[in-house]
Amino acid sequence: MKTKKQGNNWTAYYDPDTGRYFAEIMYTSREGREQYDYEITEDIYSRLGTFPDDIDSERLIKTAKMTYSFENTMYGTLGPERTVWDEEANEAMKAAEAKHSKNRKK
Repeated sequence: MKTKKQGNNWTAYYDPDTGRYFAEIMYTSREGREQYDYEITEDIYSRLGTFPDDIDSERLIKTAKMTYSFENTMYGTLGPERTVWDEEANEAMKAAEAKHSKNRKK
């Protein structure tokens, strides 16, 4: 199974060691950055990238459980600069990203 899928503003990971799925939506512009992390299901992961428009993939990701958000723009912070709802899932996602990056460099 593919362990990473990517669109314009989203990236999704599958961690075969834990059997967990994660997704990140990130918007970056000259005004600032917004980042939202989710723990997604296998069904959501399998459907990502199958839509004609990336916005539909983002909408599907947003139906899952949010684990982290960061919002900071030149107009001021839109919300808390760092809000983590599920620390364990957030750490597991970081580990999955690191594993994928490490395997890609080999």
